[in-house]
Amino acid sequence: MTSSPTWLTQEAFDRLKAELDQLLNVERQAIAKKIQEAREEGDLKENGGYHAAKDQQGTIEARIARLNQILANSVVGEAPTSSDTVAQGMVIAIELGEKKMEFLLGSAEMAENTDLTVYSPDSPMGSAIMGAKIGDTVSYTAPTGKLLTVKIVAVSHFEG
Repeated sequence: MTSSPTWLTQEAFDRLKAELDQLLNVERQAIAKKIQEAREEGDLKENGGYHAAKDQQGTIEARIARLNQILANSVVGEAPTSSDTVAQGMVIAIELGEKKMEFLLGSAEMAENTDLTVYSPDSPMGSAIMGAKIGDTVSYTAPTGKLLTVKIVAVSHFEG
């Protein structure tokens, strides 16, 4: 699976790096200890604690792999502070038909501590609006096959 770089603020990069360090240095050892203790209880076929610990280990390992992938493929920087052009790392306000929406154009990892909806720059809408200016109207084909038109209403700096 090839992925485009994930744009992150320095704060988001540091937060994800700290989470990865916690998983590698604390959580991984703690779950290994739980698994070993459950093994020592005997028959593994009917050992609910063992199976729960193995499931938890899988979840931890999947998150470690995901964080490694994000951090290895990330570009760290700051979003432009003021612009009238849609770019990754900006909060975008649009009109989609009669509906008005505001979202972050970037990665979900950036907006972890906010209530903002996040759209990937690689999504159909993200790709269509990238580089558009305030007042521009652009069309794109949704995953459902429907042609949608959006108007860029505002572009602002993401504070997160």
